[in-house]
Amino acid sequence: MKTIKQHVDDLFKDIPESEKKEIIKQEITENLEEKMRDLMEQGKEEEDAINKTIIEFGDIEEIKNELGIKQPSKRNKAKLNLGFSLWGSALIIALVAFINFYYTPDTIWFVYPTFAVLWWPLSMFHYWLSTK
Repeated sequence: MKTIKQHVDDLFKDIPESEKKEIIKQEITENLEEKMRDLMEQGKEEEDAINKTIIEFGDIEEIKNELGIKQPSKRNKAKLNLGFSLWGSALIIALVAFINFYYTPDTIWFVYPTFAVLWWPLSMFHYWLSTK
């Protein structure tokens, strides 16, 4: 019984405290405990019944939506940051290359600031990979 209550508490840990949250938690806990008792009456061991109950319950995304909790997707933001950094870097490098070839066409120096500017999308790519 403690395992089910602990599982429900873990599912709801990201949701701000409210009366509605407590009511829903209590209902879910009671339903899961009832299902566990039914499985035990069918001959399952207590541990197996608890595990099967938890697995069949799944996640609470619909309940979070009902409570008005919208969770931003870090992966989508990371992808957006990566795209922005790629375009921004390309524009900065193009500007530096233009300045180089327009004012000092005999000396190619735009490569040096290019390496410095490329750290921006490289770091955003690393962040994007770490959010997968």
